[in-house]
Amino acid sequence: MGITRSALFALATSERFETTVRRVPGGRAAAWRSASRYVAGRSPADALAVAERLLGGGHGVSIDLFGERVTDSRAADAVVTQYLELAARLPAHPADVWLSVDLSHLALSTGAAAAADRLAHIAQAFPSGRRLQVGAEEAAQTDAILRCVLEVAGRGLSDRLGATIQANLVRSPADLERLADAGVHIRLVKGAYVEAAGALPYGEPTDIAFLRLAAALADRGVPWAAATHDGRLREALLLSGRSVAVEQLLGVRRDALGELAARGISTRVYVPYGDDWFRYWMRRRAESRGA
Repeated sequence: MGITRSALFALATSERFETTVRRVPGGRAAAWRSASRYVAGRSPADALAVAERLLGGGHGVSIDLFGERVTDSRAADAVVTQYLELAARLPAHPADVWLSVDLSHLALSTGAAAAADRLAHIAQAFPSGRRLQVGAEEAAQTDAILRCVLEVAGRGLSDRLGATIQANLVRSPADLERLADAGVHIRLVKGAYVEAAGALPYGEPTDIAFLRLAAALADRGVPWAAATHDGRLREALLLSGRSVAVEQLLGVRRDALGELAARGISTRVYVPYGDDWFRYWMRRRAESRGA
């Protein structure tokens, strides 16, 4: 019997496991060979090169600098500087390029007010219409993330922000309403974490919740995208006659991107880069398991 999805997620958050793999002779190189399918590279130049290729294929992109669980304010300020430098290097309008960030990378756990200031600082570097997508993290972080996004949106930056709603969380319908009222872009995902409580089971219950939330978003007329590689869910939305953009992760279901673009469907690809790629790769491995 292979390792389970839950076990892989547990390993994805284990610093000890990552350290062990890196210390094994050849371990880091072997892991990188597998991870490089999902990662643009280690430098901004790598990410921008991948972005240019995707833009040439008619896809939008959202670039993310890897990092999470920062607890030092100076380190978080340095992350902001890196994002500002990246924003300055993005191709000019009308290139459809956004950025993505996890708020724990901006030291959310050590102070929500400071994290909101950092998020606003990055968003202010964008022209109107180019957005900074805030990623989903464990359910225990959802309250703090929601408050931070809403606070920054309230500073007149809603047109430069995006938020992520996880369909598997029981709380998500109420969160969707608050974010929709704030006018931020909403990225709807199934949910990438194994939660101890407050979450629907993986499979049909989460799929149904995803479709219901998608219908609510379409009915509200707010800017949103369906971020899923599940072809059945995607086609159910597209065949309903509702207009929806589709977001995918770099290296996953690459065949679908060209087919969607040929049908005139708006697409966006998440393009991560940086040295802290190991945990992200483990999560992709976990998500490939169906249970």
